[in-house]
Amino acid sequence: MKPENRGQVVPHALLGLYLIVFSICAVEPYSRDVWWAENIPVIIIVSLLVYSYRHFRFSAMAYSLMSVFIILHTIGGHYTFERVPFDFVSNLFGFERNHYDRLAHFSVGFYAYAIAELLHRKRLVRSRWLLFLFPLFSIVTVAGLYEVIEWQYAISVDAQAGIAVLGSQGDIWDAQKDITADTLGALFVLGIYIYINILRKKMG
Repeated sequence: MKPENRGQVVPHALLGLYLIVFSICAVEPYSRDVWWAENIPVIIIVSLLVYSYRHFRFSAMAYSLMSVFIILHTIGGHYTFERVPFDFVSNLFGFERNHYDRLAHFSVGFYAYAIAELLHRKRLVRSRWLLFLFPLFSIVTVAGLYEVIEWQYAISVDAQAGIAVLGSQGDIWDAQKDITADTLGALFVLGIYIYINILRKKMG
């Protein structure tokens, strides 16, 4: 398949996958209140990506990376993150807690790839340092703001629903570890972006 065709097929296929997962996970979630709280941000993100598709099309790689968080978060909203069946990984590494939420937070950082791609293709920055640092700082900022939103939600609703959304599982440093996971995800994909779009072109 030609790259330009793949660039059209991949986002449509990923949108179809999301709609299937969303429909399945909308049936009898653990808590409908938690389901709404977890899914509203995802619905907003998907809506923005659908709307922006006519004006700016990211690469198939960028859409694929962004979809990881969307799918993981949608599944997490169905079970609540601490109850997602993740025993295989927990038992494999001997974890005392369910780290599915950490994986989801790591995938938040994947949006740094799309931010870098937008900056690069639109020539919004000239410095390669800014091309790397702006997406990284954007993810860290969003990660911190989201923790504040979770905190405010948790203290304003039913206590059980609030605890489920926080998903701290008794860890007093959960928010800090979530932000760290977001940051590590961003560093990971920015390394991939720099290799694919800058270093490989130099070597080629």
